[in-house]
Amino acid sequence: MRLIVSLLATLLAATPAMAGPRVIASIMPIHSIVAAVMGETGTPELLLPGRLSEHTSSFSAAQLSALGQADLVFIIGHGLEFKLAQISGSEAVGGKNFIALSEAPGVKTHAIREGGSWETDAHEDAEVASAEGVLAFDPHVWLDPENAKAMATAVAGELAKADPANAAAYETNARNFATTIDATAASIASSLAPIKDKPFIVFHDAYQYFEKYFNLNAVGSISDVSAASPSAQRLMEIRDRLAQTKAVCVFREPQFDTKFVDTVIEGSAARTGILDPVGAELEPGPAAYVELLRNLATNLKSCLNG
Repeated sequence: MRLIVSLLATLLAATPAMAGPRVIASIMPIHSIVAAVMGETGTPELLLPGRLSEHTSSFSAAQLSALGQADLVFIIGHGLEFKLAQISGSEAVGGKNFIALSEAPGVKTHAIREGGSWETDAHEDAEVASAEGVLAFDPHVWLDPENAKAMATAVAGELAKADPANAAAYETNARNFATTIDATAASIASSLAPIKDKPFIVFHDAYQYFEKYFNLNAVGSISDVSAASPSAQRLMEIRDRLAQTKAVCVFREPQFDTKFVDTVIEGSAARTGILDPVGAELEPGPAAYVELLRNLATNLKSCLNG
């Protein structure tokens, strides 16, 4: 009997545990949310690491192969990862499960702001056409902490369907993530309150959700929501806007050339700072989303306070 028990124990030890679902997330903020929800059950893969642009990046044969083998692929959707959207239903990736988190229950969206100074943003049906495609609404939804919580809940639900054995863990992890986000958002709101009225200009119109959540005074963007290169007319418009509003800071982004920011601030007293909506310099993982929010707040305060 002891021999049988010993043999069974040996067999069980030699049998690998059943692997969880293979999961891919398109951009770092989404990867961080998915990693937080997965917890110890597995590690998602990041499709677009570092300074690769979510708006314009193409995909290698190895990336297409990985997408084809994934059980779940979490994206923002609706034009943000335009080149990914072109292939998401194609034979190249086998028609796997692409989950657009901008469609998750509870995620609120904002209309695209028109022009560099956003003075006509009352048009709720505004769309932006670019070389990369058409955006029906501002897709940078992850920069609203409430949206991040809603997306985490949706991720937990999708993971539970793919991996029922760990459904309770995913649900618990999503709740814990929400608690962390609430505490982080409260701390950031208190930190930003003293500078909320100071005007500033951003490189591309990616921060609307963050601005509105924390009641900040952004007054224009050099590039539009798609991060397309600005026209000479738009650069002139933003230079005028800078002078008119006496904007304290003009923010660049690490993924893009600084020449447009340099053109806008030339001859002015405006300072320059760095804002990064995707966390290009961060170490991917469950803590990165919170770090992304904190970095935005820290860099805003540093430049606006002088």
